[in-house]
Amino acid sequence: MNAESNQSIIITPIYEDATASSKLFSDLALLYGDTIYIVAVDDGSVHEPININHITDANLHGVVLKLKRNVGHQRAIAIGLGYVADKLSNAKNAIIMDSDGEDAPTSIKALLEDLQQPNIDIVVSKRKSRVETIWFTLFYSFYKRLFKLLTGRKISFGNFIALKQPAIKRLVAMPELWTHVAGCVLASKLRVSERLLDRGPRYAGVSKMNFVGLALHGFKALMVFSEDVLVRVGIICSIVAIMSLLGMALAIALKALSFATPGWFSIALGILLLVFLQTGALTLMSLLLTGVVKNNTPAKVDYKEFIETIHK
Repeated sequence: MNAESNQSIIITPIYEDATASSKLFSDLALLYGDTIYIVAVDDGSVHEPININHITDANLHGVVLKLKRNVGHQRAIAIGLGYVADKLSNAKNAIIMDSDGEDAPTSIKALLEDLQQPNIDIVVSKRKSRVETIWFTLFYSFYKRLFKLLTGRKISFGNFIALKQPAIKRLVAMPELWTHVAGCVLASKLRVSERLLDRGPRYAGVSKMNFVGLALHGFKALMVFSEDVLVRVGIICSIVAIMSLLGMALAIALKALSFATPGWFSIALGILLLVFLQTGALTLMSLLLTGVVKNNTPAKVDYKEFIETIHK
């Protein structure tokens, strides 16, 4: 059964989490009933795969996309969006959410309310409250400042988002979607609205995201804006190189005026020369890589290549 035009699509990637996803489907059915249609992306689960019965047992309609292998959270979402744009284009909107309960089903109503505004294409959720370790809090704070410095943009939202159908079609046409969903939303230049939402409790189990995975996920967002990052790094290196040249000129002037102490001139000149050579090399490398990135436009990825079976 396909989604109807008055239904909202729920896209949720699932990896080895059948227990939590079953609870999610039950809660969604209780809150929204036939107004939603489930697109569950089984990201190569082996121990706890899901099937269509997990959806139908909750009295919901939907589809399970079983992937050939584990492709990761972001690519699983991209595959789900690709399927919606291709097969469910009559649906009015879609919501991307995790299946573990931390993206609370009760918050969907708030996202859809904001999405009804004619000047909004995407509504993203910004956490109003979260319970995290001190290390996560410190890392996330540092990461947001680093992202702002290197890209000139702010990122403060994750994958819990609501999109209108035109926005879905725009995102699936962007290769950046396969790298980082939130980064792709920022790069899309669509009209984005933020909604403050509380984080829900996890239904079952523990998060599979470790610190290394979290760091990799964060730096993938920087990859979406690789041109901006390389240009900014090049500018910073150029400024440091110019300052090194000025410092070398000042050291030579002080030496000529006999203000330099014995040994000071050679040490200062050597250090400044080394800094200049290194930053100069980094500047040239940044300019070279910027040209490579700009001319190396990725080909469009076909979501169908990753799907093994589709269960309706």
